[in-house]
Amino acid sequence: MNSSLSPFRFRGGLPNDFRREIDDVMNRFFDLRDEGSGETLSWTPRVNLAESDDHYEVSADLPGMKPDDIDIEIRHGDLWITGTRHGESEQKEQTWHRIERFHGQFRRVVRLGDDVDTENVSAEYEDGVLRITVPKAEDARTKRIEVKCRS
Repeated sequence: MNSSLSPFRFRGGLPNDFRREIDDVMNRFFDLRDEGSGETLSWTPRVNLAESDDHYEVSADLPGMKPDDIDIEIRHGDLWITGTRHGESEQKEQTWHRIERFHGQFRRVVRLGDDVDTENVSAEYEDGVLRITVPKAEDARTKRIEVKCRS
């Protein structure tokens, strides 16, 4: 049997591409209906989540957005990023052959945990990337405990 045709051999970036596709499907399945308004959401931005001893850092790809079109909330340990990206208006003289850029309403919810300091969250938007820094509550930060030896 030709090993290049085996469905169990991944080459290049296929595992990451496959995981990304599955993530998109699952995010769309669970997030495309805005339960509050009943409106259908159009797309889900990609995010990165990093954690250090004293804070979480979330970055989201939101090209073509204006800061006024982005809302950020923390609800019960979840970071909610919502908003609307406005699409290009169709012109009567043009025939569109391909539309691949997402526009419309979006929502992304990132679970952080209950150890966040909601009063000191900061957000910056630059070059199409939203960066959110969420400090951990003082009592939730990692603290190193020295072990002492008794003689």
